[in-house]
This record gives sequence, C-alpha cells and structure tokens, in this order.
Amino acid sequence: MVFKNYFNNMIDFKNKEYKLSLKKLIIILIVTALLGGAVIISFVKVGSWVLESVPDFSEKRLVDYFSIFESENRECVPKEMYPVKVVHEESQIIEVVKKTSPAVVSIITTAEVPKFETIYNSPFSDLPDGFQDFFNFRIPERRQNGTEKVRVGAGSGFLVSSDGYIVTNKHVVDDEDAEYTVFLNDDEHRGEKVVARVLARHPSNDLAVIKIDVDNLPFLEFSDSDSLQVGQTAITIGYALGEFENTVSRGVISGLSRSIVAGGGFGTRSERLKNLIQSDAAINPGNSGGPMLDIGGNVIGVNVAMASGENIGFAIPGNAAKVTFEQVRDTGEIQEEEAAFLGVRYLSITSQVKENNNLPYDYGALIVRGETRSDLAVTPGSPADIAGLVENDIILEVEGEKVTERKQLIDLISKYKPEDEIELKIYHKGVEEKLKVKLQKK
Repeated sequence: MVFKNYFNNMIDFKNKEYKLSLKKLIIILIVTALLGGAVIISFVKVGSWVLESVPDFSEKRLVDYFSIFESENRECVPKEMYPVKVVHEESQIIEVVKKTSPAVVSIITTAEVPKFETIYNSPFSDLPDGFQDFFNFRIPERRQNGTEKVRVGAGSGFLVSSDGYIVTNKHVVDDEDAEYTVFLNDDEHRGEKVVARVLARHPSNDLAVIKIDVDNLPFLEFSDSDSLQVGQTAITIGYALGEFENTVSRGVISGLSRSIVAGGGFGTRSERLKNLIQSDAAINPGNSGGPMLDIGGNVIGVNVAMASGENIGFAIPGNAAKVTFEQVRDTGEIQEEEAAFLGVRYLSITSQVKENNNLPYDYGALIVRGETRSDLAVTPGSPADIAGLVENDIILEVEGEKVTERKQLIDLISKYKPEDEIELKIYHKGVEEKLKVKLQKK
C-alpha cells in the first residue's frame, strides 16, 4: 500500500510539473530502457571484437606476430625497419652459462723445483772435538736436497672437440719442462684430473693447442669473429685467480682491432699482439685461455690479457683460434701465415715527437736508424730500398690509411701478403709523394 501511494504521488507530481499522462510516461520509460540496453550491448560487442583483433603481446606471441609480419611484408618494408626479436638478456646469459660451462676447463701447471732443507754447522769445526763441545755454537744453512713437484701456475682452456682437443693461451703452457693437468667440469667427469699433452704452440700469436685422452666430451662451437660489432654482449668464463673455477663475467665489446704489448715482466719475453677484441668483461689472472662467448654461447675470442686500467680486457679473435685448432688437428702443427716485409726501421710520430724534432706532421712513421751503426734505417735490397725510401723520410699513409699511434706501420703492412703491391704516401725532402712498393716475404 505504501509503495502504491508513493507511485501515485510521483505520477501526480510529474503530471503537475510536466503535464504528462500516465500512458505517455510509461512509454518514455520503456523506450529509454530499450535504447540504453542497445547501447550497452553494442559497446560490449565492439570491445570484444577489438580485443580479439589485437595480438597477444607476450614475448612468444610478439615474436610470432613479427615473424608473420616480416614474411608477408618483407618486400615492401625497408630493411632498417625489420622488427627485432626481443631477448631477455639475463635469462639468456643463464642459459649460455649452463650450456657452455661443462666445456670450460682449468689447467694446472706443475714442475720439478729444488727442494731445500736447513742444516746447522759449527763455525769451529776445525777445532779439536773437546773445544767444539765447549763452544756449542751452530749456524743454520740451507742446502738442496733433491727436487719436488709443485704447482707453479694456473690458467684456463676450452674443449673444441669431443675427443679432447683444447684451445688455450701459449703463455699458459709455455714451459716445456712442466706438466699440465686439466680439471674437467662436465657432469660425467666433474673434478676428474687428466694429464694433457701440448701439441703445438703458435710461433707469433698467444695460442696453443693441448689434448687429453678422453672421449665423448662436451665442446664449444666457434662464431664468426669478423662480424663482431662494438656494443654487443660478451661473456667470459675462466679459472679466476687460479682459485675460482668457471668464474663468469659479462660485459660488452668495447673495441676491435686493438694492439698491445703483453708480458715483459719477471724475465718473460714481451710479445706484440694485434687485432685483439677489447671488452669490459672482467679478465683476471687465471682467466687466460678461457673462452669469450656471444649471447648465443659461441666462441668469439680467447681471453688473453688485462690492462692496468679498470674494466679493460683483451681476447684473441675466435677465427684465429679456430684456424690454429684445425691446422693442429689436420696436420699436427701450426702453419704460420707468411708475413709481408717492407724493410724499414721507424719511429711513430706523436705530437711530442713532432714538437721535439720540428716535424711538419703529428702522425706517420719517421724512418730512422737504430742505436748502433749496424741498425740501418732501410734494409739493403728490401722493398723499401728498391722503392727509394731513405732515412728521415716519413711514411704518412698505406693504401690511403693514415699511419698513427693506433694504426702503426707494422699493423697496416700486416694486412697484406708477400708479392702484394701497395701504394705509400710519403714525405721526402720537403715534398709529399706517392709511390708503389711490392712487398716481400719476411
């Protein structure tokens, strides 16, 4: 009854205010309800259609969608606009480490070293026995008592075949009298120690190939290191500090075609290494000989050295290591590529050298003689001598490339082979000239 009175009062109010009949009011309410429902249903249907039309942008569906898009539209889309596959780098690196670590080995160097013992001698040994006992004075002395085998070094390496071929650095296995023991890291042989044979040491590059007599081993594949680009991911694995096996570091390729002088400390011979990969991935003592990997887990380099500065490490390109391994596997030795020879002794010109010697250039190679009379500036009969180069000439360019501190003359000449004819730009007696030189075998 209350609801009925309320409804009648509402109708009376509406009739008074708007002068509407009950019939008209009911028709308006019905039409309004129908229109509102139609609008809501339309929005729901349109929204569902839009959601079904939009692709699932999860990582997998995103890659699939881009793949379909690329295959169907490749001809009409510029190459620089091709979609790029999105990779979660952290998870990818974890997978790379799981995949490659079993093929990375630790190498321990042991050698026979003198064994010493301490003895005590009396300085009064010439006196009669009674007097010696009276003074009872002894001086400690050390003397050799045979030899003993001790650990003298450690490094890293990585398997490159299932039958036990291992690539490492030459300086890791450079002692011909030492014994080298490999610690394996795969599930089947984890912790197993195997004595290795050194098959070959590279005569001019810091590479070596050793072998263990074990089969069915995991091994790493090489990538094309010539296609590397600055900024791409680099992963290193090695026996850090000779204590922490299979230590992983991650960084980027910081530079390419670097040259350094490695070694030279504690009586070791310095060696000039060229065409190196520079990375900010940590390379510590003990990492030498371990692999540098790309994001796919393929070898792009062999860790070789670290600089005194922070986060600067170097690796020998993987292509050089691959060629070295294949030569040793197929022939038992390393056939070094014949080096081209120009035949000059030179000083790299810097701003300081220019200022001190009043030279017209702050770059180039100044042809000079050595400290002794026999250290000639130009080797008689050499390509440089035949071409007419003389002392105090400045070689400015090789085939259009400037000779600088970073691109020294020896680095530019090393790009060519014996019998190649190259063009040099030189400064000779106050005049710039260009001349042809036919290189010879070194």
